[in-house]
Amino acid sequence: MSPDTPQEAEVTAGTKITPGRAYGFFTDTTLCIGCKACEVACKEWNLLPADGPGWTGRSYDHTHELSAKTWRHVWFVEQFNRGTDLHPTEDGTPERSPSTNGIDGQANYDPVPTLGPATNPYEAATDTPVPEGWATPESRWIFMSDVCKHCVLAPCLEACPTGSIIRTEFDTVYVQQEICNGCGYCEAACPFAVIEVDKEGDGKAHKCTLCYDRLKDGLEPACAKVCPTDSIQFGPVDELLERAEARVAELRARGIPAYLYGSNGRLEDRCDTTKLQGLNAFFLLIDEPEVYNLPAAPKRPSTNTGIGLIGGALGALALTGAIWYTFAGEEGG
Repeated sequence: MSPDTPQEAEVTAGTKITPGRAYGFFTDTTLCIGCKACEVACKEWNLLPADGPGWTGRSYDHTHELSAKTWRHVWFVEQFNRGTDLHPTEDGTPERSPSTNGIDGQANYDPVPTLGPATNPYEAATDTPVPEGWATPESRWIFMSDVCKHCVLAPCLEACPTGSIIRTEFDTVYVQQEICNGCGYCEAACPFAVIEVDKEGDGKAHKCTLCYDRLKDGLEPACAKVCPTDSIQFGPVDELLERAEARVAELRARGIPAYLYGSNGRLEDRCDTTKLQGLNAFFLLIDEPEVYNLPAAPKRPSTNTGIGLIGGALGALALTGAIWYTFAGEEGG
């Protein structure tokens, strides 16, 4: 079924989506239940092929990753035996007992790093004692619906030599397929491994468009519309940030070490996205960024341009000097 029936489309078409404002996603991972409705809606609306069956090594996560044909992907992170079976050795240091919660009861299978009884992620990341009442769950599943971040300073846009990647009137990052030549520079530039050239298909670069066609018709993106828990929330970025900060405060008051990833310094306790000036699709997380397959400090390759130019210039001067010295020595000899 389409994300919008004709009646729903007619009602939603009156939604005020104003060109000139920055729109994006606020994804609250604590509300995600891993249903993958967003994946299905994204593929259905954008006419993307289904991912083939195959063993991913990630239990119930039967899909793989973001790609030219998968613009939404829900990560399944299984964290079992988080320090609950530690026992003291003869010298008093804690040692982990063999785990039997792995695949088919296989002993010593530990899919995530061991967390001792006093190593709450908040404490480990901030070097601050865990506030009273905060705790690390013994076992849990973490879900996160991943997508293009629509970076404020988008590395893929900077790297594109043809101008096919642009910012739309909704401040989203969009690939113009009729201009893309499939060079792949955007792939190398993206710090999140989001964009990909479809080498088996049309040879063009593809990624989430934030449902640009729907925005122009006053419709919210398909993934946000079908999300049953409102884990994916769509709207103006400034309003989403205010909503996200209130949610972080609520969770912290309940003892949950929540923070924002991609808010350009606002409540970013354990990451730094300032090199990108924040993300228009940002996330509320409760563990380290790497747990969610996110870099703690994403960068733009263009930030290395100045250093590279200086290094190249110094190398050229050194080479020129060496050549001059060689010829001068031959003439003098």
